[in-house]
Amino acid sequence: MNEAPGLSAEELQRYARHLTLPEVGAAGQRRLRQGSVLLVGAGGLGSPAALYLAAAGVGRLGIVEPDAVELSNLQRQVLHGGAALGRAKLESARARLADLNPHVRLDGYPLRLAAANALPILRAYDVVLDCSDNFATRYLVNDACVLLGKPLVYGAVHRFEGQASVFQVGRGPCYRCLFPQPPPAGTVPNCAEAGVLGVLPGLVGCLQALEALKLLLGVGEPLLGRLLLCDGLGLRFHEIRFARDPQCPACGERPTIRSLRDEPALCDALPAHPEEGMDHTVPELTAGELKARLDRGDALTIVDVREHYEWGLGNLGDYGARLLPLSELAERLDELDPDAETVLVCRSGGRSARALEFLRAEGFGRLWNLKGGMHAWADAVDPGMPKY
Repeated sequence: MNEAPGLSAEELQRYARHLTLPEVGAAGQRRLRQGSVLLVGAGGLGSPAALYLAAAGVGRLGIVEPDAVELSNLQRQVLHGGAALGRAKLESARARLADLNPHVRLDGYPLRLAAANALPILRAYDVVLDCSDNFATRYLVNDACVLLGKPLVYGAVHRFEGQASVFQVGRGPCYRCLFPQPPPAGTVPNCAEAGVLGVLPGLVGCLQALEALKLLLGVGEPLLGRLLLCDGLGLRFHEIRFARDPQCPACGERPTIRSLRDEPALCDALPAHPEEGMDHTVPELTAGELKARLDRGDALTIVDVREHYEWGLGNLGDYGARLLPLSELAERLDELDPDAETVLVCRSGGRSARALEFLRAEGFGRLWNLKGGMHAWADAVDPGMPKY
């Protein structure tokens, strides 16, 4: 006899450990089955969150993810495996989650979330998880959730540290109450530049899944008005309480954000507060243009400003490039010729643009930035070069 109306015999067995919890039970399991969660990103944070939400029986998962699986992802993005290399992350996620729990419906959005598409996508879900890795998306997702009145579960990681919180209009503050403005562009290194211990996104992503399940079930105390900080090296958790800001432009008493806008990409951008009077346009060469000039025999000095370990992953040494990390640039200026036509190179174009600004301020005049960095070179010139 089925003692949990509405659940099949297979579900009774699958969710047996949930059904014995008074806070969940059959009624809670049905709520999870009727619930829906949108994950913005299927990378380090989205991987564990998606796995545990699917395993828990959340009936509908949406994933916004435009990228393909790369080898460097596998150190932390446990949703994907070696067999998925080169495939869209959404395809990899769909196969893994269907194998884990065939009852879960997966909606995939192979695009980048933007002001033009965020509201109609987010509107269809009960809870939103911000599993992104950049500030532009975080502010966009926050503002969309405020406008829609959706609960937002936030997570972020950096090196050996992580943080998580929950934001919801009417129940607590929003992301802008905690972080009113993005940090100056170029001041915060991205994951590729700073690195992250692979287990940290797993830990924070699981916390995000836990908060989402609590919200769907209506149990426990969500992380509303609380920022949970995790120090992985010391294995310490610390909580910061914060309140709604009445002056918040998103959720304050007189909000000024009434529609969405796209923030500039901040991870690899130029400093936001340039010195007055300086020319901050960045002269760029595309990978194709650089290759054409090298083939023509133009006298170019190529300076790679990445770190030493990155050089070993792939470089332009065959074209005479030399390694001079951005962190060492100021003390090694005498190794460069201010009159030489110089092309600056990094992973994706951000650090090299900052190096160009620095050298220009030091009197170097004939400077180019490789647009898109080594990733663009791999795409346009050398497909065999690894991307990381």
